[in-house]
Amino acid sequence: MDAGKFSNLSDELLQELRCAAADALQRSWSPYSRYPVGAALLTVSGRIVSGCNVENAAYPSGLCAEASAIARLVSAHGAEPLVAVYVICQGEEPAWPCGSCRQRLHEFAHPDLRAYVSTWEGAVQSLAFTDLFPQSFGPQNLGFHLLGE
Repeated sequence: MDAGKFSNLSDELLQELRCAAADALQRSWSPYSRYPVGAALLTVSGRIVSGCNVENAAYPSGLCAEASAIARLVSAHGAEPLVAVYVICQGEEPAWPCGSCRQRLHEFAHPDLRAYVSTWEGAVQSLAFTDLFPQSFGPQNLGFHLLGE
């Protein structure tokens, strides 16, 4: 699938991503923060994979929704370049990926990766990943060109 198609996702594809992220949010294990989050990834091949946050009483052992989705993608299908990530929360403001998740996403980012965030009520914001995570460190800094770059 041509990644250039994803620089402006159709309303239908955005809705598919939102539904996948919202479904994942419903399975969130967040008894401590009471802040459920769902994420959906869109790969360059058109695959949609979702994940939710999974908390743990030992706080550093928790897993963000984006990290959960990446782990699910890689373990079930193998690594693929990501062209979109959609994150949904039930908060009053959309939740952008945290710094650790931005680094994780960068590992699999297609150059056209775009981030979408929304609240449960539907207010959507979007940024090019390069604007969300500028001047980043990644595989290229170590001399690697991964995922067909």
